[in-house]
Amino acid sequence: MSEVIVVTSGKGGVGKTTTTANLGAGLAMEDKKVCLIDADIGLRNLDVVMGLENRIVYNLIDVIEGNCRLRQALIKDKRYTNLYLLPAAQTRDKNAVTPEQMLKLCENLKEEFDYIIIDCPAGIEQGFKNAIAGADRALVVTTPEISAIRDADRIIGLLEANDLRSPELIINRIRTDMVKKGDMMSVDDVVEILAIKLLGAIPDDEHIVISTNNGEPIVGNKSIQSGKAYANITRRVLGEEVPFLSFENEGGLLSKIKSFMKFGN
Repeated sequence: MSEVIVVTSGKGGVGKTTTTANLGAGLAMEDKKVCLIDADIGLRNLDVVMGLENRIVYNLIDVIEGNCRLRQALIKDKRYTNLYLLPAAQTRDKNAVTPEQMLKLCENLKEEFDYIIIDCPAGIEQGFKNAIAGADRALVVTTPEISAIRDADRIIGLLEANDLRSPELIINRIRTDMVKKGDMMSVDDVVEILAIKLLGAIPDDEHIVISTNNGEPIVGNKSIQSGKAYANITRRVLGEEVPFLSFENEGGLLSKIKSFMKFGN
């Protein structure tokens, strides 16, 4: 049975597109047939992260408007024969698509793919509504920063209000040295604030920057901690019980923040 997963966040720049690319590649490595959809119309990036930017001929809007067949717009990945990308349009805006059209698109893709992974634009406007319309499952990406967590909390509320009632959490860019000094919230701190199931945490890692610039998902490199973290997230998406990577938790920052901020409102 196929599943549509939306990867979302409140705040931009938290690693949502990188997570989408690595999850898609990870599922393809597990022999699943996967379609990635870039729903960030007007600001597409998933094609670059996947290293497929030069192969775009048609896009999501062309499919919606009937300018091409769905199969013509799908770009086959260079590394995995069962991984495809449906790119966003670069010259249109998010109002060019309706939630009803996205729902129909997802239903069509479900007939051919095991997983459809949607890279949701940041924010809570039309692009967000489009991206979640056909989703069966939601992954919320955040970094351990106050502004990102607060926006993630807002997104979780909106997902639950739209019947995506069990969103799962991915915490990106954890720095153990800062957590130990009490300068960054720990994984446990973030989970306590947002109160949803943790799917995985990704360490802050220069290899991710390099892989993104090279258009090569890092999930294929399990000798690197971030690559292993994405591989573990992939296995948890598939329903496997996988131990979490160790992140030392010295705590300290959360108690300081709680005296100034209130989350969950």
